[in-house]
Formats: sequence, C-alpha cells, structure tokens
Amino acid sequence: MAVLTEDSVAHLGEVERPLRVVDQWVYHSRLYAAASFVAKQSNLELIQLNSFGCGLDAVTTDQVQEILEQYKKIYTVLKIDEGSYLGAVKIRIRSLKAALEEREAVSFIPFKAYESEKKVMFTKEMKKAHTILCPEMSPIHFQFLKEAFISEGYNIEILPTLDKTIVDDGLKHVNNDACYPSIIVVGQIINALKSGKYDLNNTSVVISQTGGGCRATNYIAFLRKALKEAGMENIPVISANLGGIEKHPGFKIGLPLINKALMALLYGDLFMRVLYKVRPYEKIPNSSNTLYEGWIERCKENVRNGSQRVFKDNIYSIVREFDNLELNDYNKPKVGVVGEILVKFHPLANNNIVNLLENEGVEVVVPDLLDFFFYSLYDADYKYKYLSGSKLNQVLANGAIKYMKYYRRHIYKALKESKRFTLPIDIEKLAEGAKPIVSLGNQTGEGWFLTAEMVELIESGTENILCLQPFGCLPNHVTGKGVIKQIKNTFPSSNIAAIDYDPGISEVNQLNRIKLMLANAFKNKENNNANSNLEIKRSIL
Repeated sequence: MAVLTEDSVAHLGEVERPLRVVDQWVYHSRLYAAASFVAKQSNLELIQLNSFGCGLDAVTTDQVQEILEQYKKIYTVLKIDEGSYLGAVKIRIRSLKAALEEREAVSFIPFKAYESEKKVMFTKEMKKAHTILCPEMSPIHFQFLKEAFISEGYNIEILPTLDKTIVDDGLKHVNNDACYPSIIVVGQIINALKSGKYDLNNTSVVISQTGGGCRATNYIAFLRKALKEAGMENIPVISANLGGIEKHPGFKIGLPLINKALMALLYGDLFMRVLYKVRPYEKIPNSSNTLYEGWIERCKENVRNGSQRVFKDNIYSIVREFDNLELNDYNKPKVGVVGEILVKFHPLANNNIVNLLENEGVEVVVPDLLDFFFYSLYDADYKYKYLSGSKLNQVLANGAIKYMKYYRRHIYKALKESKRFTLPIDIEKLAEGAKPIVSLGNQTGEGWFLTAEMVELIESGTENILCLQPFGCLPNHVTGKGVIKQIKNTFPSSNIAAIDYDPGISEVNQLNRIKLMLANAFKNKENNNANSNLEIKRSIL
C-alpha cells in the first residue's frame, strides 16, 4: 500500500461545517480535512492511529468515523502503545485490504448517503413548555443553582445522584476512551430520559461548556451522539456558557441570573466550608447536619428573590450559628480533597469520598467551587501577556473577578470574625503559590489551579491531600499527579496520594491507597503531638 500522511492531503479537503464536535485543536482540524478529502476518493482509505489513554482521541475518532461513513467509506483505527503486538495490526490491515478488494469487484464509488444533521435549537416557545434536565455535579451547590434558574423562568430539574446504573448507561453510549466524568454526565441524562418520567417531546437538556482545551468542551458533542444512538435526537441540548460557543434563542444568561447563580454558588461554598469543619467534632450526633438542613429552604428562598440584604444577613447568621455549635475539644488530622472538578465534587464519581474520610476519623477540607471560576477568568491575563489573548478579554475577565470578589466580601468578613473558620484565598495568591512549580500557561482542564490548590492547602496547615483524577485525564496527569514529587520536595512534610477513578478501576484498590495515606496522616499527627508536648515540657523546665 502507498502511504500518505494526513498533512499531505489535508489542504485538499473541505470540511462540511458545523461539525458535531468543537474543532479546537490544529492537528485535529487537519485530520478532519484529510478525512473529508479521503471520503470522496475511490482510491484512498484512512487509517487513524491513536495512543492508548489519549482522551482527545475519544473526540476525534468518533468525528472522523462520521465524516467517512457519510460517504459509505470504511473507517479503521489502530490503538498503539509500547506493548502493542503488531500481529493484531496486520490482521486489521489485511481485513481492510480484503474489504477494498470486494468493493473494487463491484466498482464501488463513494457517494454522499445522507446530509449532516442540524443541531436542534432551544426556542423561546420551548422555554414555556419544556422541562430542562441538568446533570448534577455538586449536590450541595446545585440545589441552590436550581432555584436561580427556576426564578428566571426556566423549568429546570437537577438530576439526582443515583447508583452505578448511570455509569452503565454512559458506557453504552460514550466512546470507551472518553473520561469518567463524561461517562457520568451522559449516563445521568440518558438514564433520566429512558426512565419514562418525562415527555420527550417537551424535554431539553442543559450542561455547562467551558470552551477550554480540555475534552470537557466536547461533552455536548458526546451527548448529541448518545441521543442520536438512543433515538432521541429531537431533544435540544443547551450549552450553558459565557463565551458565546453556542447560542439558543430561548436560553439567555442575563445579569439577574448571574447574580442569583453567584449567590447559589456562594451558599454552597459557605456550607461546605462550615459543615465539613464542625461535623467531625460535634458533641451532639447529627447536630451539624440538622443545623445545615434547617438553613436550606431559607437560602433557596433568598436565591429566588435575589435580595442582597437577606443574603448578607444569612451569611453572618450561618457563620455565627456554626461558630457556636457545641464541639468536642480535640483535633483530627486534616485531609484536603482536590482534583478534576466533577470527580472532586460528585459523590458517585468519587465513591462518596467525604463520608468515607469522615468515617475514617479525619476532618475533610474541600476548596471552594467558585475558585475554579476565578481560575478560568484569571487565565485571560496570562493569555494577553504571553499568548494570543486579546486586551478586551483581559479587561472583561479582570472586571468579572472584581465583581465576584465583591459578591464574596460578606463571606470573607463573616469568616474573618469567626473563631473556627478559615478564609477564602484570593486567586492572585493561589497563582503565586503555583508559579514556582508549574507555569501559569498550563490552562487546560484544572491546569495550574490544581497545583495551586495543593500548595495553598499545605501552607494553610492541611498537609494530607488526596488528588482525585479520572484515569487517562492528561491535564491532571501533568498538573496533578505529575507535580506531586516536586511539591513533596518543596514541602517535605506533605502527604499526598493520587487516586484514579474510572468505571473499571477496583474500589478496593482505591480504598487501599486512601488508607495508606490516612495511616501516614495519623502517624504524622501523633508525631506532631509528641513533639508539641516535648516543647511544652522544655518551656516549663
């Protein structure tokens, strides 16, 4: 066979846009162009090589296959790694050759078998009649976000965290190389749509879309493919984004919704901060959960009405009541939880890590969800100074950061006046902590922010850290697992374990790694207590 690289024919191809996926990588743009050219040629076929564990290939392989199949061409993909046995590769290529000989015998000529399907738009009329399903990421935050959307006229329903059946549904409809969060997100939606609870003619779906280099930008593309395979391609998929990636006539993110959504996120962050701090030490069993549950409806009502005065009063009251809850007078080891955003916050994705750790006798520290939004905005400054970012985006992002900080000012002041709780850290300080270890140019996925969270936890006294990541998440392997050695060199007393999450990974193996980290945490705690007692004795003498 004569072999041509994709580079040598890409300039001859004309891609029919829009594609199902977001075309955001240069190599992949060439790949789609080459596939578009090959699809129309009788004497050319395409074999795509991909790397084992390369999640981006989960996006490209499905799209290349669709381009070729539209013209009834054969698609062949070979997965390569250092352990691949070439015998299997030879069999695949010989099978392709045999298929080509059969086609040549019947004088097959490529033809366009069907037109690309257009995206189903969410219209203004649909806003009045449709139930909008939203996959849950963080239960403590999304219960309040739901109220923000409902108060602005969207009949939104947050899909609850169910059992592993949603993972099974995700695996049926998502490329096997896709990351665990995408499987969970798609699985939640498909599972709900198949449940029979909803009128599929009056149901839409909404998920967030960051627009960054991570494959998470293409979760919507995964979902549209899954809906088509499940015979539900008529269901609109709404992209919730502020970057103008996709626009729908019936879905607008205006200032009132932004204000209420910020209040919702801040309530979630505050409850996470105060509840996780006091629950391991409560004198009266379940008193902290009871206090938290007593506040939920009041906070939901505040999100619905958007009152800034009530928001301020609630913040100070929540901190005061949790500050005065009766606690036992002892300290437990602190364990920070960082990682990929969905795995970090989603109880099903992380096998309920917070409850697991608290049952093991430690205090859990989870950084604020709002900090991820600060990180996403802060990146615009680096892009303008060192990459190809625009001055306008830099100014808008810096303005948004100031606006969000202004919203968080009451939480900052209330926590500062408390006797138990720590303060949120400004994004500028987080960035400074990451700079000695990774470049701020690492902006894909959690990027430098993941490193920054670990550094900040250690510097604030939480030296035990679990870094949660989907198996095969390339950004996390660089800025999460990849920096642990350097962090330990910088902070010798740190105790960090990286835990992979995936449908096929054994929970027993995860638990063993977690318990090993906890054993070190308790040992370090005992050593610190012994050293502290020794210092007290010396000072007395």
